Amino acid sequence: MPLAFTPALTFGRALRGIAIAGAALALASCAQQTSQYGQLGDVKPHPGVAKAHRMPIQGIDVSRWQGKIDWASVAASGKQFAFIKATEGGDHIDPRFIENWYGAKQAGLARGAYHFMFWCRPAEDQARWFKQNVPNDPDALPPVLDVEWNNHSKTCPQKISKERALAMIRHMLHEMERYTGKRPIIYTDINFHEDILEGELLDYPHWIRSTAAEPHHRYRDRKWTLWQFTTTGRVPGIKGDVDRNAFYGSEKEWRAFLQNDCDPRHTCPTTRYASN
Repeated sequence: MPLAFTPALTFGRALRGIAIAGAALALASCAQQTSQYGQLGDVKPHPGVAKAHRMPIQGIDVSRWQGKIDWASVAASGKQFAFIKATEGGDHIDPRFIENWYGAKQAGLARGAYHFMFWCRPAEDQARWFKQNVPNDPDALPPVLDVEWNNHSKTCPQKISKERALAMIRHMLHEMERYTGKRPIIYTDINFHEDILEGELLDYPHWIRSTAAEPHHRYRDRKWTLWQFTTTGRVPGIKGDVDRNAFYGSEKEWRAFLQNDCDPRHTCPTTRYASN
């Protein structure tokens, strides 16, 4: 016998229809977000850095070029730290620095600020600029000094002498440590390391870029703490490419690093590879 067509039954069917439609929209939204951000991985994976993917402590570094970041999704993907571009030279601040700085903290990620060194500006100006614009947060990771040649600069593409570069770097490191109370990290690439840093500044932790081979194939006799192993990484919460990084050490050593409880000359979780 057919059911009677009543207002109550019609209302119940309508509610069920709304619920089903809502669930479908939610699934579509999830699918859209997955498509928008993509899965954790690498657009151009290189076999030479496969070891980095297996290291237990993983992170990223970001700047304005990553656009608006969903930091909760970054944290949910398993990333544990982020280095965030703050300043460059003596008059530039990354326009997304403050947004990223507090967004990463709210998501529970360990985060640190980095300064990009500009070789045509006095180190005194650059140290002052960093201190004016980067909050001195006791919970932050050690600050990072990014030292590379300014090859893409239209106003300062030339190289300087090793003596002058080291003097500028030492001044910046000294001022950053005075300001934060933490031993700064030096970020560098293969070319700058070979020209300036090889055999120098051994009492600082180093973060090195090597996207096609393990570090000991590219850096001669260099201790390192962090490894930038790809610039074409994909991480949920970020549209497009992002640099991915690995920490050299166990979870226990990472906790000690977070507490600033290590000396890069002795107890930091770094390794020294033999010269090739």
